[in-house]
Amino acid sequence: MTPAQTTALIGGILLLIDLVVRIIAIIVVPRNRRPTAGMAWLLAIFFIPYIGILFFLLIGNPKLPKSRRDKQEQVDRFIRESTHGVERVSDSSVWPDWFEGVVRLNRNLGAMPLIGQNGARLIGDYEASLDAMADAVDRATRYVHAEFYIFAYDSTTARFIDALGNAAARGVEVRVLLDHIASRRVKGYNRTLRRLTDFGIEWQLMLPVQPLKGRYQRPDLRNHRKILVVDGEIAYMGSQNVIDRSYHKRSNLRRGLKWQELVAEVEGPIVSGLDAIFATDWYLETGEAPSRDELIPFEQESELQNLDCQVVPSGPGYQNENNLKLFLALLYAARERIIITSPYFVPDEAMLRAISGATQRGVHVELFVSEIGDQALVYHAQRSYYEALLRAGVRIYMYKAPFILHAKHFTIDDDVAVIGSSNMDIRSFELNMEVSLLVRGASFVREMRAVEDGYRRDSRELTLDEWMQQPLRSTILDNLARLTSALQ
Repeated sequence: MTPAQTTALIGGILLLIDLVVRIIAIIVVPRNRRPTAGMAWLLAIFFIPYIGILFFLLIGNPKLPKSRRDKQEQVDRFIRESTHGVERVSDSSVWPDWFEGVVRLNRNLGAMPLIGQNGARLIGDYEASLDAMADAVDRATRYVHAEFYIFAYDSTTARFIDALGNAAARGVEVRVLLDHIASRRVKGYNRTLRRLTDFGIEWQLMLPVQPLKGRYQRPDLRNHRKILVVDGEIAYMGSQNVIDRSYHKRSNLRRGLKWQELVAEVEGPIVSGLDAIFATDWYLETGEAPSRDELIPFEQESELQNLDCQVVPSGPGYQNENNLKLFLALLYAARERIIITSPYFVPDEAMLRAISGATQRGVHVELFVSEIGDQALVYHAQRSYYEALLRAGVRIYMYKAPFILHAKHFTIDDDVAVIGSSNMDIRSFELNMEVSLLVRGASFVREMRAVEDGYRRDSRELTLDEWMQQPLRSTILDNLARLTSALQ
């Protein structure tokens, strides 16, 4: 065979391989994937084939391994069967007519029941929330369960983590879950783990990426939850991680960035629901099956506000986007007012239509975001939706620099609110394990409204006229970021 024939043969083989890869991609990639994501992946594979295929193999599966999903379903089935009829709620005759359907949706997707007779308060001061958690740990007599996306020992968190150590020293069971990748990326990771070990605290990494130890899944599937439960009597949940509000990043320190958070302190039987989330995640990481009492005690009561609450877990361990479906249901249910606070707001088509549909039927809609961003890709992807939102009639308030408004919550009319760890973007809907708390109660919503009023005072409103003056380079960056946001 002549050199020319050899070259032609090799070229033909490579062309055939390329064609086969493209055909396989068309068959495999869009399967069980939303059209926008499937199209984004196919474009990546077709135009940058080697890099596109490599990244698809690494991060193309948006679900956790089947063994973990089976364990999650096992626990959920047990909770559903064991909590049948457990609901103790306020007078349902005063509920909005749509509320029962939303509760049933959450029950079917996330297993947790709606529980009444709860109390809650909001803490918007960064250090005050850590102090409140430390005080609760100081009063612990039986156990402390802490689960945080980022968990770091530093001068800001020292009092809280030292309180955990002191509790362990006096015989209280203290268990800590921390996300492996997120915590490892911050300063002092190894020192934090040594401190926990020296304190005698049981700790486990969540979703560890340790292939040499046989522990591996898609590396950007993370546990983003933030939960603290003390003695099954009081719990804390919301947006705040256990770390200094600068996150110790050089770029943040140079820009003077500070994170603004919101944490809910809750009492009553709903605390058991948050404890069940911890117990399930501990089981998924350790194989130690939770006891019945860890999952469904639901006994303690609080007459502080008599709030009806429902815990809504979500993430790649579930077949459905539990949080997205909850959010959409509430957006369509709203009759008067929707106020959304989200640091990373990158809606999918369904959410964008739900919001625009709300404004078109006369609902007042506000969105609170940060004036500046800490993650360039998400920041620009978010900005790409501002024109559509403004034209739809949404009022956008930009929380002034140097603060990053990291709180995650929203209110519907004057009776229902949601607070938790979930952003309103594809990552939180599909890739992160999240926890949200649905609360029905006018007193809680009034407290949330006061928080929103504070945001409004510390923000400036973005107008359509101002937005249309954006330079072309910003528009290009925003649109490119929007395209990449579909890759999941």
